[in-house]
Amino acid sequence: MTQYGTQSPPTAGILPDGDPLAAHADRSLLIVDDDKPFSTRLARAMEARGYQVQVAESVAEGVSLVDAHPPAFAVIDMRLADGNGLDVIARLKERRPEARGVILTGYGNIATAVTAVKLGAFDYLAKPADADEIHGTLMAQPGERADPPENPMSADRVRWEHIQRVYELCNRNVSETARRLNMHRRTLQRILAKRAPR
Repeated sequence: MTQYGTQSPPTAGILPDGDPLAAHADRSLLIVDDDKPFSTRLARAMEARGYQVQVAESVAEGVSLVDAHPPAFAVIDMRLADGNGLDVIARLKERRPEARGVILTGYGNIATAVTAVKLGAFDYLAKPADADEIHGTLMAQPGERADPPENPMSADRVRWEHIQRVYELCNRNVSETARRLNMHRRTLQRILAKRAPR
């Protein structure tokens, strides 16, 4: 478990004018994701937006943190090494029914989305979701859709992020990554050699 936000909670004045988070006295946020580079970037970005962040890397760790201190907000990956992120959402809704949660997934489908919403996740976002999109979703009222992001990632950037994620999960093995993505090895090498698209 990684503890972020150990400093005093930010005051409402630090937040941008009109930021709905300013209305929340409790800004505790739990991120449960076993993709460490992603969760580290997201934790820092959410801290910068005023949240007090804790990070867990497994269902067991997430449930343990929920039992110890149920957070006001949660961002939980669907697929974790030791199980399903829906178990963490379910426990959070038992311990703190008013908590707001978002499920992140790289392999979404409608049935799972419906399950997530029934368990109390306010929304269901496909990876790679950025911090602005997640913040907007957490702040949306029940039944209200978050505003679309001002500068969403381009389709090329989403594709690049997905390739990078699979590459990291394959321990940076080009041949294995190419096999899993059903892509020619040389094509993958060219993509990996380029800078991230905007």
